Amino acid sequence: MPLAASVSPATRTRLINTTFGLLLSGMMSFVVSGIATLRALGLADVAAEPGAFVGTWMGSWSVSWAIAFPTVLVVAPFVRKIVTRMYGNL
Repeated sequence: MPLAASVSPATRTRLINTTFGLLLSGMMSFVVSGIATLRALGLADVAAEPGAFVGTWMGSWSVSWAIAFPTVLVVAPFVRKIVTRMYGNL
């Protein structure tokens, strides 16, 4: 039985939205920070020392995710309202 099945519907909705934001912000910040780190270091430097790239990328990702996750949680309700106004409810 999933963990969320034993909680109230309101708590389950909040848990789903928070988990969605956590995963979305983590994956998105991972990709964006990787591209930004690659561009900042340059392809030649990355090819010469890939281990340094990975370490720098992971450092950048952790900072990016720490900013992206709360941002997603704050911004998502506003974006949902905008999209609902544009297309209506499902």
